Amino acid sequence: MAIKYKVTTAIILETRKNNQNGTHPVKLRITFDRVQKYYSVGISLTPEDFDKVMFDPKPRGDFKERKILLNSIEEKALEVIHGMEEFSFPEFENLFLSKKSDKSDVFVCIQEFSDILRKDERIGTADSYKCSMNSLKQFVKKEKLLFTSITPEFLKQYEKWMLNNGKSMTTIGIYLRSLRTIFNEQIQAGNLKLEQYPFGKRKYQIPAGRNIKKALTLDDVAKIYNYEVITGTIEAKSKDYWLFSYFCNGINMKDIALLKYQDIDEEKIIFNRAKTIHTSRKNSKPVIVVLFDEITEIIDRLGNKPAKENQYVFPILNDTMTPEMKHARVKQEIQNTNKYIRRIAKAAGIEKDITTYTARHTYSTVLKRSGASIEFISESLGHKNIATTESYLDSFEIDIKKEFAKKLTAFKKL
Repeated sequence: MAIKYKVTTAIILETRKNNQNGTHPVKLRITFDRVQKYYSVGISLTPEDFDKVMFDPKPRGDFKERKILLNSIEEKALEVIHGMEEFSFPEFENLFLSKKSDKSDVFVCIQEFSDILRKDERIGTADSYKCSMNSLKQFVKKEKLLFTSITPEFLKQYEKWMLNNGKSMTTIGIYLRSLRTIFNEQIQAGNLKLEQYPFGKRKYQIPAGRNIKKALTLDDVAKIYNYEVITGTIEAKSKDYWLFSYFCNGINMKDIALLKYQDIDEEKIIFNRAKTIHTSRKNSKPVIVVLFDEITEIIDRLGNKPAKENQYVFPILNDTMTPEMKHARVKQEIQNTNKYIRRIAKAAGIEKDITTYTARHTYSTVLKRSGASIEFISESLGHKNIATTESYLDSFEIDIKKEFAKKLTAFKKL
């Protein structure tokens, strides 16, 4: 539809982008002086359904609702354009995208929360919320989900649907904890009433994932440490990163990547966990790692040279990377380390599955079995409270329980 300033609007199907379910995103296209920009409208359709929505003279049901919605979006764009003295894309976006969001829509609120996380450079967490939202969209088969629709019974049906689609209890827990956070955010903001909260006792309780034993014994750690590798290979680097994690209080790969030389002095490494720095600033405590020879040797082998105070210790990240690039780089380093540490473990005769996360569990378990208190382990791991640490250690206790159980019958039998 042509209007002044040579600006045209159109609702189009972006067939260059494919979703896994065979649909494509529907977008608003704005053309100005032969420059085109596309804006998401939050709807994805198959080519056949798009034709029915846009070109069927009398669409029915969902097709009719979507046609009304898309027409209203284009009309809103035209209204904004006509109200501008002089068209520019930045000004159009400021006016068009600043409309008040629908706080009754779960998907709108998840998207906004995900956008905030992304701005805070919490890319992995933002992606997790998007996965939760996409799963809910597949379940309800609608582009809008009201908070009032989410009841304990709705959540039970959603859990059942995810189980039937092969999702693990761990994944179900992650998705539903994301949804629970959105409810809490909206209640705190005054957009929802407390009685609308569907979680908790006598309502819906989020299932806990199965605790799978992940820790190695000290003998297993010795096998990894003593395994011979060729200096300078990816295998050697992966072994060093895994051992560095184990030696340094179970530090995860993201925090390894973020370490800078200014975090290290002659006696210790001090860092704040990236996972909790945004969510627990009030009670945040830095993690303190006591330096010893094995740690400094790994830094000497892998660390950037020369060691400048504001420089990353390890050659994983650099300051020219965007947050998305940093997230992808850390993810790739985790995959590489997991691949080669598994090879090392197998060659060393360790039958357990090993990942970077195993180093953290192993650190905790070795401390506990050596007699360290829960309080000490909690502080070393950077946990905010002891309850988290106790839950974290539960999965390690079966062997110890078996040993104590044997003592119950360790008497002379006639």
